[in-house]
Amino acid sequence: MTDEQWRQRLIAAALRDRDVRARLAADSSLFDGYHPEMEAVHVENARLLEQLVDAIGAWPGRSRFGDDGAAAAFTIVQHAISLPAFQRRMLALLLDAAGRGEINVVDTAYLSDRIAVFEGRAQIFGTQFDWDEHGQLCPAPIAEPVGVDQRRASVGLPSMADAVAHMRAQAAADGERAPADLPRRRAAFEQWARRVGWRA
Repeated sequence: MTDEQWRQRLIAAALRDRDVRARLAADSSLFDGYHPEMEAVHVENARLLEQLVDAIGAWPGRSRFGDDGAAAAFTIVQHAISLPAFQRRMLALLLDAAGRGEINVVDTAYLSDRIAVFEGRAQIFGTQFDWDEHGQLCPAPIAEPVGVDQRRASVGLPSMADAVAHMRAQAAADGERAPADLPRRRAAFEQWARRVGWRA
């Protein structure tokens, strides 16, 4: 398969992800746990990306697959949340690609934060959000929060205050609302995280 064919497949996979998400968000079923249809798309897309990575021995960067191909690959890995080993493996490849200028360095911030939160650790850049006890969408716990804006700026992210405003506006636009039973939702998340292998 040529690089262009791979690029088209990555883009098509990311677009399918977006379209399924939009359809499930429209009837609010997306927001009640990890929707099985959404997970199936994420797993299928991850297998596609893994095939490509195995074939080329590296992250599919922008020099071979274009900015849109590299961005599609990142969407795929960032959404493959039920595959811990896959995300951890891809983070190592992303960090290497970032050092060579092959990806947007902000991608490494998002994926490293996501992995940290799923593993039960504090995130570094404040990119991952969840609902709090007051029904507000807020960043998950942040390590050394005093320096978070400086760290965010170092990778091209806006301030934490701007990010919070954006995330809340996006959630409202998507029709996402705080869970009716937050403790139950958190318990279900913990159970899921253990089941798929994020936590012991």
